[in-house]
Amino acid sequence: MARIAYVNGRYGPISAARVSVEDRGFQFADGVYEVLKLIRGRLVDADRHLARLRRSLGELRIEPPCSDAALQRVVKETITRNGLGNALIYIQVSRGTAPRNHPFPAAAKPTLVVTLRRLNLPGATELEKGTKIITLLDERWGRCDIKSTGLLPNVLAKQAAQEAGCREAWLYDAAASDDPVITEGSSTNAWIVDENGVLRTHPTGSAILGGVTRSVVLELAVAAGVKVEQRAFTLGELRRAREAFLTSATSLVLPVTTIDGHPVANGMPGETTRRLMADYAAHCGI
Repeated sequence: MARIAYVNGRYGPISAARVSVEDRGFQFADGVYEVLKLIRGRLVDADRHLARLRRSLGELRIEPPCSDAALQRVVKETITRNGLGNALIYIQVSRGTAPRNHPFPAAAKPTLVVTLRRLNLPGATELEKGTKIITLLDERWGRCDIKSTGLLPNVLAKQAAQEAGCREAWLYDAAASDDPVITEGSSTNAWIVDENGVLRTHPTGSAILGGVTRSVVLELAVAAGVKVEQRAFTLGELRRAREAFLTSATSLVLPVTTIDGHPVANGMPGETTRRLMADYAAHCGI
Protein backbone atom coordinates (compact mmCIF):
# COMPACT_ATOMS: atom_id res chain seq x y z
CA MET A 1 0.00 0.00 0.00
CA ALA A 2 1.08 3.63 -0.52
CA ARG A 3 2.97 5.28 2.33
CA ILE A 4 0.87 7.90 4.12
CA ALA A 5 2.27 11.06 5.69
CA TYR A 6 0.77 13.63 8.03
CA VAL A 7 1.58 17.30 7.30
CA ASN A 8 -0.05 20.13 9.22
CA GLY A 9 -3.45 18.58 9.72
CA ARG A 10 -3.67 16.51 6.54
CA TYR A 11 -3.03 12.87 5.76
CA GLY A 12 -2.06 11.81 2.27
CA PRO A 13 0.40 9.89 0.09
CA ILE A 14 3.96 10.71 1.00
CA SER A 15 4.69 11.34 -2.67
CA ALA A 16 2.25 14.27 -2.55
CA ALA A 17 3.25 15.66 0.87
CA ARG A 18 4.49 19.25 0.73
CA VAL A 19 5.90 22.01 2.91
CA SER A 20 6.69 25.55 1.78
CA VAL A 21 10.08 26.44 0.30
CA GLU A 22 10.11 29.19 2.95
CA ASP A 23 9.72 26.74 5.79
CA ARG A 24 12.48 27.51 8.28
CA GLY A 25 13.28 23.83 8.62
CA PHE A 26 14.33 23.91 4.96
CA GLN A 27 15.95 27.35 5.00
CA PHE A 28 17.80 27.24 8.33
CA ALA A 29 17.45 23.70 9.76
CA ASP A 30 15.39 25.62 12.33
CA GLY A 31 13.61 22.60 13.71
CA VAL A 32 13.84 19.41 15.72
CA TYR A 33 12.89 15.80 15.19
CA GLU A 34 12.21 12.61 17.08
CA VAL A 35 12.28 8.95 16.07
CA LEU A 36 10.11 6.27 17.65
CA LYS A 37 9.87 2.59 16.88
CA LEU A 38 6.81 0.40 16.62
CA ILE A 39 7.36 -3.30 17.31
CA ARG A 40 4.51 -5.77 16.88
CA GLY A 41 2.04 -2.93 16.99
CA ARG A 42 3.42 -1.41 20.22
CA LEU A 43 5.16 1.94 20.49
CA VAL A 44 8.38 1.50 22.49
CA ASP A 45 9.20 4.17 25.10
CA ALA A 46 6.89 6.75 23.48
CA ASP A 47 6.66 8.83 26.66
CA ARG A 48 10.44 9.21 26.84
CA HIS A 49 10.66 10.18 23.18
CA LEU A 50 7.91 12.78 23.47
CA ALA A 51 9.52 14.22 26.60
CA ARG A 52 12.78 14.62 24.69
CA LEU A 53 10.89 16.26 21.81
CA ARG A 54 9.37 18.78 24.25
CA ARG A 55 12.81 19.49 25.67
CA SER A 56 14.35 20.07 22.23
CA LEU A 57 11.51 22.42 21.27
CA GLY A 58 11.95 24.33 24.52
CA GLU A 59 15.69 24.73 24.03
CA LEU A 60 15.09 26.27 20.59
CA ARG A 61 12.08 28.29 21.80
CA ILE A 62 9.75 26.69 19.28
CA GLU A 63 6.14 26.45 20.36
CA PRO A 64 4.82 22.87 20.39
CA PRO A 65 2.46 22.40 17.42
CA CYS A 66 -0.08 20.61 19.66
CA SER A 67 -0.43 18.85 22.98
CA ASP A 68 1.29 15.53 23.66
CA ALA A 69 -2.11 13.83 23.65
CA ALA A 70 -2.97 15.29 20.24
CA LEU A 71 0.42 14.33 18.86
CA GLN A 72 -0.03 10.77 20.08
CA ARG A 73 -3.39 10.65 18.28
CA VAL A 74 -1.71 11.84 15.07
CA VAL A 75 1.03 9.23 15.45
CA LYS A 76 -1.47 6.43 16.07
CA GLU A 77 -3.65 7.49 13.13
CA THR A 78 -0.59 7.63 10.85
CA ILE A 79 0.36 4.13 12.00
CA THR A 80 -3.16 2.87 11.27
CA ARG A 81 -3.22 4.42 7.80
CA ASN A 82 0.13 2.86 6.93
CA GLY A 83 -0.82 -0.61 8.14
CA LEU A 84 2.58 -1.56 9.55
CA GLY A 85 3.22 -3.63 12.67
CA ASN A 86 6.97 -2.90 12.77
CA ALA A 87 7.83 0.65 11.80
CA LEU A 88 10.06 3.65 12.31
CA ILE A 89 8.05 6.80 13.09
CA TYR A 90 9.69 10.12 12.21
CA ILE A 91 8.34 13.33 13.75
CA GLN A 92 9.68 16.70 12.64
CA VAL A 93 8.69 20.12 13.94
CA SER A 94 10.05 23.34 12.44
CA ARG A 95 9.48 26.92 13.57
CA GLY A 96 7.20 27.33 10.55
CA THR A 97 6.96 29.30 7.33
CA ALA A 98 7.98 32.95 7.00
CA PRO A 99 9.94 35.18 4.60
CA ARG A 100 13.59 34.26 4.90
CA ASN A 101 15.19 36.29 7.67
CA HIS A 102 17.41 35.10 10.52
CA PRO A 103 15.46 36.45 13.53
CA PHE A 104 12.47 34.47 14.76
CA PRO A 105 9.31 35.41 12.82
CA ALA A 106 6.63 37.01 14.96
CA ALA A 107 3.63 34.95 13.88
CA ALA A 108 4.84 31.76 12.23
CA LYS A 109 2.90 28.59 13.04
CA PRO A 110 5.07 25.49 13.66
CA THR A 111 5.15 22.88 10.91
CA LEU A 112 4.45 19.30 12.00
CA VAL A 113 5.33 16.30 9.83
CA VAL A 114 4.90 12.63 10.75
CA THR A 115 6.04 9.82 8.45
CA LEU A 116 6.51 6.07 8.74
CA ARG A 117 8.70 3.51 7.08
CA ARG A 118 9.30 -0.15 7.63
CA LEU A 119 11.63 -0.90 10.56
CA ASN A 120 14.86 -2.68 9.60
CA LEU A 121 16.70 -3.97 12.64
CA PRO A 122 20.27 -5.36 12.69
CA GLY A 123 20.55 -8.80 11.12
CA ALA A 124 21.41 -12.03 12.90
CA THR A 125 25.03 -12.08 11.69
CA GLU A 126 25.74 -8.56 12.92
CA LEU A 127 24.10 -9.28 16.27
CA GLU A 128 26.09 -12.48 16.67
CA LYS A 129 29.50 -11.31 15.45
CA GLY A 130 29.33 -7.57 16.04
CA THR A 131 29.84 -4.59 13.78
CA LYS A 132 32.72 -2.39 12.64
CA ILE A 133 33.21 1.31 13.35
CA ILE A 134 35.74 4.03 12.65
CA THR A 135 36.69 7.02 14.82
CA LEU A 136 36.60 10.59 13.54
CA LEU A 137 37.04 14.13 14.86
CA ASP A 138 33.79 15.49 16.30
CA GLU A 139 32.97 18.57 14.20
CA ARG A 140 29.38 19.13 15.35
CA TRP A 141 27.97 22.24 16.99
CA GLY A 142 28.10 22.83 20.72
CA ARG A 143 24.51 21.81 21.56
CA CYS A 144 24.37 18.16 20.63
CA ASP A 145 21.85 17.62 23.45
CA ILE A 146 19.20 19.20 21.19
CA LYS A 147 17.81 16.80 18.59
CA SER A 148 18.11 19.39 15.85
CA THR A 149 17.57 18.74 12.15
CA GLY A 150 20.95 20.38 11.48
CA LEU A 151 22.80 17.11 10.90
CA LEU A 152 25.35 17.81 8.15
CA PRO A 153 28.43 16.83 10.25
CA ASN A 154 26.60 13.62 11.23
CA VAL A 155 25.82 12.92 7.58
CA LEU A 156 29.46 13.38 6.57
CA ALA A 157 30.65 11.13 9.40
CA LYS A 158 28.14 8.41 8.52
CA GLN A 159 29.17 8.61 4.86
CA ALA A 160 32.84 8.26 5.82
CA ALA A 161 31.96 5.17 7.87
CA GLN A 162 30.03 3.65 4.98
CA GLU A 163 32.89 4.28 2.58
CA ALA A 164 35.22 2.54 5.05
CA GLY A 165 32.93 -0.51 5.11
CA CYS A 166 31.69 0.25 8.63
CA ARG A 167 28.27 0.76 10.20
CA GLU A 168 29.12 3.80 12.29
CA ALA A 169 31.64 6.52 13.16
CA TRP A 170 32.36 7.27 16.81
CA LEU A 171 33.40 10.88 17.29
CA TYR A 172 36.14 12.27 19.51
CA ASP A 173 36.84 15.67 21.00
CA ALA A 174 40.52 16.43 20.45
CA ALA A 175 40.53 19.75 22.33
CA ALA A 176 40.92 18.47 25.87
CA SER A 177 44.11 16.38 25.85
CA ASP A 178 46.54 14.26 23.87
CA ASP A 179 44.19 11.30 24.42
CA PRO A 180 40.89 12.48 22.89
CA VAL A 181 37.57 11.80 24.60
CA ILE A 182 34.95 9.81 22.71
CA THR A 183 31.63 11.66 22.73
CA GLU A 184 29.17 9.50 20.76
CA GLY A 185 28.47 8.13 17.30
CA SER A 186 27.04 9.99 14.33
CA SER A 187 23.62 8.53 15.20
CA THR A 188 24.29 6.31 18.23
CA ASN A 189 25.54 6.41 21.80
CA ALA A 190 28.91 4.81 22.54
CA TRP A 191 29.70 2.34 25.35
CA ILE A 192 32.65 0.28 26.58
CA VAL A 193 33.39 -2.20 29.30
CA ASP A 194 36.77 -0.89 30.40
CA GLU A 195 39.90 -2.73 31.57
CA ASN A 196 38.49 -2.90 35.10
CA GLY A 197 35.16 -4.38 34.01
CA VAL A 198 33.19 -1.13 34.45
CA LEU A 199 30.47 -0.30 31.91
CA ARG A 200 30.97 3.31 30.81
CA THR A 201 29.27 5.84 28.57
CA HIS A 202 29.65 9.60 28.19
CA PRO A 203 27.57 11.58 30.71
CA THR A 204 24.68 13.67 29.45
CA GLY A 205 25.32 17.32 28.69
CA SER A 206 25.80 19.51 25.65
CA ALA A 207 28.38 17.15 24.08
CA ILE A 208 25.95 14.28 23.41
CA LEU A 209 22.32 13.55 22.72
CA GLY A 210 20.71 11.83 25.69
CA GLY A 211 19.52 8.74 23.86
CA VAL A 212 16.25 7.14 24.91
CA THR A 213 17.74 3.68 24.33
CA ARG A 214 20.76 4.83 26.33
CA SER A 215 18.57 5.74 29.30
CA VAL A 216 16.79 2.38 29.21
CA VAL A 217 20.06 0.45 28.95
CA LEU A 218 21.48 2.30 31.94
CA GLU A 219 18.46 1.16 33.98
CA LEU A 220 18.75 -2.40 32.70
CA ALA A 221 22.45 -2.51 33.57
CA VAL A 222 21.82 -1.37 37.14
CA ALA A 223 18.99 -3.91 37.49
CA ALA A 224 21.35 -6.65 36.24
CA GLY A 225 23.97 -5.77 38.84
CA VAL A 226 26.46 -4.41 36.30
CA LYS A 227 28.88 -1.81 37.65
CA VAL A 228 28.16 1.22 35.48
CA GLU A 229 29.49 4.78 35.37
CA GLN A 230 28.40 7.73 33.29
CA ARG A 231 31.99 8.77 32.71
CA ALA A 232 33.68 9.65 29.46
CA PHE A 233 36.32 7.34 28.03
CA THR A 234 39.24 8.23 25.81
CA LEU A 235 40.39 6.89 22.49
CA GLY A 236 43.17 5.04 24.30
CA GLU A 237 40.71 3.48 26.74
CA LEU A 238 38.50 2.48 23.83
CA ARG A 239 41.40 0.62 22.22
CA ARG A 240 42.10 -1.23 25.48
CA ALA A 241 38.45 -2.02 26.26
CA ARG A 242 37.19 -5.51 27.07
CA GLU A 243 33.92 -4.86 25.21
CA ALA A 244 32.25 -2.14 23.19
CA PHE A 245 28.74 -1.62 21.89
CA LEU A 246 26.48 1.09 20.53
CA THR A 247 22.84 1.91 21.19
CA SER A 248 20.05 3.68 19.31
CA ALA A 249 16.35 3.26 18.61
CA THR A 250 17.06 1.41 15.37
CA SER A 251 20.34 -0.35 16.23
CA LEU A 252 19.08 -1.54 19.63
CA VAL A 253 22.12 -2.80 21.61
CA LEU A 254 24.67 -3.73 18.96
CA PRO A 255 28.14 -5.17 19.69
CA VAL A 256 31.15 -3.33 18.30
CA THR A 257 33.94 -5.79 17.63
CA THR A 258 36.23 -3.88 15.24
CA ILE A 259 37.43 -0.29 15.67
CA ASP A 260 39.58 1.41 13.04
CA GLY A 261 40.43 -2.02 11.65
CA HIS A 262 41.52 -3.47 15.00
CA PRO A 263 39.57 -6.06 17.03
CA VAL A 264 38.04 -5.23 20.39
CA ALA A 265 39.56 -7.74 22.84
CA ASN A 266 39.09 -11.18 21.19
CA GLY A 267 36.96 -9.74 18.39
CA MET A 268 33.65 -11.20 19.63
CA PRO A 269 30.76 -9.73 21.67
CA GLY A 270 31.40 -9.96 25.40
CA GLU A 271 29.32 -11.21 28.29
CA THR A 272 28.00 -7.82 29.46
CA THR A 273 27.06 -6.83 25.92
CA ARG A 274 25.19 -10.06 25.34
CA ARG A 275 23.29 -9.70 28.61
CA LEU A 276 22.18 -6.16 27.77
CA MET A 277 21.29 -7.16 24.21
CA ALA A 278 18.94 -9.80 25.57
CA ASP A 279 17.49 -7.56 28.27
CA TYR A 280 16.83 -4.71 25.85
CA ALA A 281 15.28 -7.03 23.27
CA ALA A 282 12.92 -8.26 25.98
CA HIS A 283 12.12 -4.66 26.92
CA CYS A 284 11.12 -4.02 23.29
CA GLY A 285 9.10 -7.22 23.02
CA ILE A 286 11.33 -8.72 20.35
